[in-house]
Amino acid sequence: VDIKCRLTGLRPAAVVLVATIKALKHHGGCNADGYKVENVEAMKTGLANLDRHIHNIRENYGMPVVVAVNHFNHDTDAEVSGLLDHLASKGVPGVMAKHWAQGGAGAEDLAKAVVQIVDAQTESPMKFVYPSEDDLWTKIRTVATKIYGASDISSSEGVKKKLATLSKSYPNFPVCIAKTQSSFSTDPTKRGAPSGHVVEIKEVRLAAGAGFVIAICGEIMSMPGLPKHPSAEVVDVMPDGRIVGLF
Repeated sequence: VDIKCRLTGLRPAAVVLVATIKALKHHGGCNADGYKVENVEAMKTGLANLDRHIHNIRENYGMPVVVAVNHFNHDTDAEVSGLLDHLASKGVPGVMAKHWAQGGAGAEDLAKAVVQIVDAQTESPMKFVYPSEDDLWTKIRTVATKIYGASDISSSEGVKKKLATLSKSYPNFPVCIAKTQSSFSTDPTKRGAPSGHVVEIKEVRLAAGAGFVIAICGEIMSMPGLPKHPSAEVVDVMPDGRIVGLF
């Protein structure tokens, strides 16, 4: 939101947040051997992670949210009802999504829920989590504290100096924070909704063409830069099964 919507002027009217009971049980303490075994308590414990995402979307970005629950055959009725009841108690629409098994028909309820929310608006309520005029250090700290639940950020003096220099040269650039996707913290083993941690910025990179600054917070592969017309556009499968356009 803070990058793409600033650069393009897009203003989403709603957010579809995808959740699975399996992921909630993971954040509730289950390991792989327990994902397909009913565990309502673990699922409820894992709701802290989902609640943090919902809070971020509603409070920090100002948008209404619909939770699409991707349904699996091993999800039990007790787990499903526990999740939907929790969402209802928070005033968040929760819809079972079964398009993987039923095709488009399995996503009709989700589509109707999204349309209902969008039709109720006269303009997009979306807001950004930080103003463009903030320096880069402040932008990163704002994301870390508001979105990730961190108490602060840290870095070496070299990183601080580089951020200060980039802030002068590219004062309105947004920030892209590259960190583990497995946790709100920078430690992939910390499940749920950890709070009070410190996000360490190990490195910063300038993506001048794309128009943002990347803060590297751990061992992670960043997205490669692509030209306007990447080579993948010419890859195709011919009627006889031959693949053309590869190097």
